[in-house]
Amino acid sequence: MFKLIKIVCGLLVLLVLVDSVAAQNTPTTSSTTSALAQKLNKAALDRLLANVTYDPAYVSIKYPMGDVPAHMGVCSDVIIRSYRKLGLDLQELVHKDMRRAFGKYPKRWGLKRPYKNIDHRRVANLRVFLTRHGKVLKISNKAADYKTGDLVTWDLAGTKPSSLIHTKLPHIGIVTDRRSATGARPLIVHNIGRGPKLEDILFQYKITGHYRYLPQNQ
Repeated sequence: MFKLIKIVCGLLVLLVLVDSVAAQNTPTTSSTTSALAQKLNKAALDRLLANVTYDPAYVSIKYPMGDVPAHMGVCSDVIIRSYRKLGLDLQELVHKDMRRAFGKYPKRWGLKRPYKNIDHRRVANLRVFLTRHGKVLKISNKAADYKTGDLVTWDLAGTKPSSLIHTKLPHIGIVTDRRSATGARPLIVHNIGRGPKLEDILFQYKITGHYRYLPQNQ
């Protein structure tokens, strides 16, 4: 009888371990996750297939639907390219909003008017646009608060202030339905210097913003 109990306990431990391994990078679905959020999630994950070198060089691009060469990009380009799969052109959207409300946007670059080549590729500008046209969500240390399709911004320098002016090294990424090895946190699609990656970085840096931009569901 004692041997039988030991065998049953061993099987239960094995099942727990299998479930834990299966949780890593396994999509999680929720009845509250909108269809548009799932499309954004897929678009972000598709960015992992692109061969992109991190390159912040200035490039003159067309307008609208302009893009830097496909082999190059920065963190914001992950966001821009993902939303274009949804039919949303952040280049045009940000430019038009800046023309309407230029005074609401940061004055960090000495520009006196909107500049459609680069404005949408700056994280600080995206934060203002998301604040004006999306949903600003709470910043917390609870992984459950970050839903599939949410956008998160960080300050990689870890400075105390979270204002647009004091963020020294801004970064942005997309929350996905994939989970960390323990299943505790959602993985993020982002480009921090090695091309688009899916990584467990949600709480590795100081979070400066948490947004949701799903226009059909506002």
